[in-house]
Amino acid sequence: MNRLNEKYIKEVSPTLMKKFEYKSVMQVPKVDKIVINIGLGDAVANPKVIEEAVAELTQITGQKPVVTKAKKSIANYKLREGMPIGCKVTLRGSKMYDFLYKLVNLSLPRVRDFRGVSSSAFDGRGNYTLGIKEQIIFPEINYDKVNKLRGMDIIIVTTANTNEEGRALLEELGMPFQKQGGHN
Repeated sequence: MNRLNEKYIKEVSPTLMKKFEYKSVMQVPKVDKIVINIGLGDAVANPKVIEEAVAELTQITGQKPVVTKAKKSIANYKLREGMPIGCKVTLRGSKMYDFLYKLVNLSLPRVRDFRGVSSSAFDGRGNYTLGIKEQIIFPEINYDKVNKLRGMDIIIVTTANTNEEGRALLEELGMPFQKQGGHN
């Protein structure tokens, strides 16, 4: 069992039980899955881009991504239905916790001028989306082998019902939200 999962069981869950006065442990929000998505508009002109992104995402997550394809054709972008335009990985269980741990403790602190992640990127149901501009913040990525900086979206899906609960959960797990006057 990894450190973050253990922390969730021993510290986070009891803290949230108290804070939100849940009657049962089953009500305590938890991280359900993490989806990491790389959109590759430039793959239209250069299919090799997909291979590179798939390789990098595999290195970062330890899991092979699925190639995402265009749902419809868009002539202006020379895009035809079915063309590969990105890749994504869905992490659950221990891989999910490993990734979250690395993200919070190793990768985010490496972002230039990092002042915390926005706390307004919740969707209303306790799920959180984080946009990352460069894949090189991940320790697995060898800077010298990178041909092109790529951004990605990291969607943290929780079982929380509200943004407040989702934020409390991620905060307890170490997510460095921007400081908003005073506490923290």
